[in-house]
Amino acid sequence: MIKNRAFFDRNATCGVRELTELANTSIPSSNHLLRRDVRFLGNILGEVLVHQGGRELLDHVEKIRETSKSLRADFDPKLYDEFLNAINHLAPDIRHQVIRAFATYFQLVNIAEQNHRIRRKRDYERSTGEAVQPGSIESAIQGLKDKNLPLEEVQELIQGISLELVMTAHPTEAMRRAVLDIHKRIADEMMELDNPSLTYREREKLCDQLRNEVLTLWQTDELRNRKPTVIDEVRNGMYFFNETLFDVLPDVYDELERCLGKYYPEQSWHVPTYLRFGSWIGGDRDGNPSVTADVTWRTLNIQRGLAIYKYETLLRQLMRKMSFSTSIVEVKPELMESIEQDRANVELKSVEPWTNEKEPYRIKLTYMIQKLQNVRSELFKGTKQSYNDASEFVADLLLIDRSLRHHFADFVADTYLKKLIRQAELFGFHLAALDVRQHSQEHENAMKEVLAKAGVVSDYAALSEEEKIELLGGLLEDSRPLLHENANLTDGTKEILNVYRTIFRAQQEFGRECIRTYLISMTQGASDMLEVMVFAKEAGLYRRTRDGSIVSTLQSVPLFETIDDLHAAPEIMKTLFELPIYRETLASMGDQHEIMLGYSDSNKDGGMVTANWELRVAMNKLTGIAKEYGVRLKFFHGRGGALGRGGMPLNRSILAQPPHTIGGGIKITEQGEVLTSRYSMQGIAYRSLEQATSALVKAAYMSRHPEEGHADSEADWERIMPGISETALTKYQDLIFRDPGFLTFFKESTPLSEVGELNIGSRPSKRKNSERFEDLRAIPWVFSWTQSRYLLPAWYAAGTAFDRYIGGDNAKLETLRGMYRDYSFFRSLIDNLQMALAKSDLIIARKYSDMIKDEEIRKRIFALIEEEFELTKKTILAITGQDDILDNVPVIQESIRLRNPYVDPLSYLQVQLLTELRAKRSAGEDDPELLREVLLTINGVAAGMRNTG
Repeated sequence: MIKNRAFFDRNATCGVRELTELANTSIPSSNHLLRRDVRFLGNILGEVLVHQGGRELLDHVEKIRETSKSLRADFDPKLYDEFLNAINHLAPDIRHQVIRAFATYFQLVNIAEQNHRIRRKRDYERSTGEAVQPGSIESAIQGLKDKNLPLEEVQELIQGISLELVMTAHPTEAMRRAVLDIHKRIADEMMELDNPSLTYREREKLCDQLRNEVLTLWQTDELRNRKPTVIDEVRNGMYFFNETLFDVLPDVYDELERCLGKYYPEQSWHVPTYLRFGSWIGGDRDGNPSVTADVTWRTLNIQRGLAIYKYETLLRQLMRKMSFSTSIVEVKPELMESIEQDRANVELKSVEPWTNEKEPYRIKLTYMIQKLQNVRSELFKGTKQSYNDASEFVADLLLIDRSLRHHFADFVADTYLKKLIRQAELFGFHLAALDVRQHSQEHENAMKEVLAKAGVVSDYAALSEEEKIELLGGLLEDSRPLLHENANLTDGTKEILNVYRTIFRAQQEFGRECIRTYLISMTQGASDMLEVMVFAKEAGLYRRTRDGSIVSTLQSVPLFETIDDLHAAPEIMKTLFELPIYRETLASMGDQHEIMLGYSDSNKDGGMVTANWELRVAMNKLTGIAKEYGVRLKFFHGRGGALGRGGMPLNRSILAQPPHTIGGGIKITEQGEVLTSRYSMQGIAYRSLEQATSALVKAAYMSRHPEEGHADSEADWERIMPGISETALTKYQDLIFRDPGFLTFFKESTPLSEVGELNIGSRPSKRKNSERFEDLRAIPWVFSWTQSRYLLPAWYAAGTAFDRYIGGDNAKLETLRGMYRDYSFFRSLIDNLQMALAKSDLIIARKYSDMIKDEEIRKRIFALIEEEFELTKKTILAITGQDDILDNVPVIQESIRLRNPYVDPLSYLQVQLLTELRAKRSAGEDDPELLREVLLTINGVAAGMRNTG
């Protein structure tokens, strides 16, 4: 914070006069407005603290803040001891409020920063006039024009791009929906304060509303009192479609078409569907027994319900605007004919008929609304009283569009109808494609039982991989079902089969686009893929027709997660591509194959450097093999939000891929707090998707026109990386897998077990009820290291890997410097490592290590971590030539520097509370209030660092 600007102003006032002056004054730097907003919200929180807890509470918070800030500026051991003493001797009732004060402050700062991002974009566009903003869609299309790319190639490029962003229910959003709703109201009101036309009284009223919202935030429980159900998670996901995506996504398309029309005006542009959202929420059953076939069916109904609601709302709005009268204009005859058909076929039951016969658009829209309402009724299925699929709805919209243009109401069609047509094309009646995911072992267990019951083979699991492939291939060729639908099977196997029947039923009800993909976790052989196809055949999702051709409406998608799985992936896919039955099936699906790569488990398994390298190697090899067989690959990148799980800005994650691997399109998971940070506000959602589109266009261009000049060097660099990766892998696994004390160190020096009590997701934190490291999910693994300020998965072993390669040889150091300068993969890797190091703090991490009971384990392993941290920092500075970490991005460097003094008190309080709670639990006692305080610190640290897992 800026000197003399207190965290909470002791004479806190709302500052209406200052806000009015700033809103009506030309500010030389927009950062003034960010500082103004942070101070303003902090002042309001100060008022709330005094109102709710008295001056004593504010004094405690201010003293802790000032001391923490002083320690960051100039570490003093004596002051450090005083600081810890002050924290450790807070009375429980005051301590609880202090934790909440710091956590709430971070929530308000995050709101201010998000609003400021939107403000900066608007300021840029306002101040630069016709200048093109870097990272915008226009900058990408302008770049194509500047490179003299001909129209024909631009058309091919736009036809070939594809990006699908997939929401997941991975539990990394620590905040409740109720809290996020308050955040949105605060954000909206803060944005309104920038309105220069507000009067003093209007501004004063806004300030009063903000006081009320911050007070409501203070009096709202941050913690969930139970784990969310899967349906809760589905509804949370729908929030983003309802609030932002339904409106923002078409706007991104519109901007792309505008820019294409500006730079290539000789073409009339209608961009094909290239950007869409999918979901795993309600379909991902890997390790989550709560996701049943019935839950998947309910999910699809909820999604359709929202889509229908949005369309009906928009049609009602359209009715108010479509007052065109046949007394004045001549509409197209086809519109009048369609109205007569509707009158003959559609009974207006729940919609009031429009009685003015001279306003045909309003009459038509009335019938359209009724037909939309009838979509969800079984009574009207297959009749003309309902839309049987979204294409019929789009056809009616296009009919209205043609008629409007017929009487020269083009502006109205472009303003009101064009966006709705795009929404219907994008979201259909299913809203978002739902992916289904299950673990390969579950399929094998079910196949074993089914084949035994069918008398095919007594122990399928005992067969060799070659025997399984031969058997499953034969079953796919055989049109007969294996079992009667009501065969006597165990509940687990029945549920596996019911999922496929539900998918078949869903495709009939909601359209084939509702579920197209079946993901197989821990794919370790070709048989894992063929098992899914055999089950699909049993449900009618796969069949050979009378003319001999294959119809398959569900694609098996492998998920390669661990380092060993990534190594095995190319051979597995080659085996499949060489199977005639599989190759024939793939041809029926357009010769395109989706493959998912897991960033979380590969990082947990092999560390940051090795995981990133092996993912790249796997992509290159898989692309090469697919090309041999005439197959286009769509890579699905399973990225998390945190650095240790592949997290990075969306546009960077697109540009980080080898350009030649994006030919079949890109899919990327959007998880947890990433959904909130990117898609809770329309302005930020638009900017994120705009940058993603810009990156997609640039990546498509690079895939067609590889950069010249570095080809030979890059080949040399790619010969260097395997050795660096191997060294990193050995160093990483020496600690994580081969040090007998490591698991003890991890469990006792991080809030691992307590994170599991946070109630942030319906899915268990372990795949099995075991204490094995292999069964721990990657999210709590990364979440726990982030909370304890180690961030170990995001940087450990990198220093050793680079240092050993250099080996004191300046020529090799210069090679790495050249790689950082000219090799995009290496530059991205180094910059991610910088971010992880900047967010780590081993002084605080040492306090967490004090909780370890075994002194030998504590001292030895912490010394290893500390040594590696310093080495990693030293080698990265040598490679980048910087004086300090993140000197290359001073804005982020400064943000972390300013946040740290406010995160630190929460971390120290967390250590104290964990120590007390674990002592009580070791003695057979429990303390719900103590646990609650621990969980509050977890939320607070997550908000302060803007990362969970």
